[in-house]
Amino acid sequence: MEAMEEHEMSISKESLLESLIEDYGTELKRVAYLYVKDQALAEDIIQEVFISCYHHLDSFRQESSYRTWLMRITVNKSKDALKRWSFRNFISKAEIEPEVLEQNTPESATVSGMEKKELIQEVLKLPIKLREVIILFYYKDLSVEEISTILQLNENTIKTRLFRAREKLKIKLERSENAWKSN
Repeated sequence: MEAMEEHEMSISKESLLESLIEDYGTELKRVAYLYVKDQALAEDIIQEVFISCYHHLDSFRQESSYRTWLMRITVNKSKDALKRWSFRNFISKAEIEPEVLEQNTPESATVSGMEKKELIQEVLKLPIKLREVIILFYYKDLSVEEISTILQLNENTIKTRLFRAREKLKIKLERSENAWKSN
């Protein structure tokens, strides 16, 4: 009887994992990529995330959503990858290719795409503490409360980091705009 229950439990655990991979895999891979800026490494991180998820599904306390829980694991695994010596000494030439929004004219589409690409590049240059709140808030549409849970930081700390990140981006983008105008 116990063996049958264990078999049923593992099937439901496996089907839950498959569902989580289907629902959140792509989103989590994007988050990992925004941290590490390397496609292959982001894929490795996501494999680690879902292996960890599988091993800890039984201990998930449901104090948050699966999405928040998986996002937290992804952030931690991404930070771990950034700390590793091999990554710190690896120069990545990968760039994020922004999706160009549909525009009325080819010219406006090109300008919009360039501006978006420049913004993304500036976000990726931010220190990790500022970059992660920008990514989670603007690119993943998480609330300050959810980010606080994921990063295990006080909500006011999240708000302060968002403010500082916005200020740094504003300054960098204004400098870039002034450089364009002077040419």
